[in-house]
Amino acid sequence: MKDLVSRCPIEEVMQILSGRWPTLLIYYLKEGTKRFADLRRDNPTISHKMLTMELRKLQEAGIVERTEFEGYPLRVEYDLTAAGHQLVPLIDALGQWWETTSDKDEESESSSSTQKASNSTLDPHVT
Repeated sequence: MKDLVSRCPIEEVMQILSGRWPTLLIYYLKEGTKRFADLRRDNPTISHKMLTMELRKLQEAGIVERTEFEGYPLRVEYDLTAAGHQLVPLIDALGQWWETTSDKDEESESSSSTQKASNSTLDPHVT
């Protein structure tokens, strides 16, 4: 990982959770234990290599635990640790924030479009 620029704990968290996949993996693991193939199905555009790298990063951070089961073929399962479960409400809150914020943006865009349309009918010089 890159060196930290500051002593801010948010910077450390962002090194682990930034990017496209880590928060999505936590989101899908909140449903319970999953195998590698399950996580690939949940995130169909992630490559095998990237999924492996992201799961290892989350493992090293103590967010995800990997359990191997003996036998052939080797069976591996992934689950959230206690620390990983603590992140779930934060990720859910981000999702809820986005839903409410994006709804407001859509409403303001549609009212702005409506207002522009009504202004253009009142004043022919407005484009």
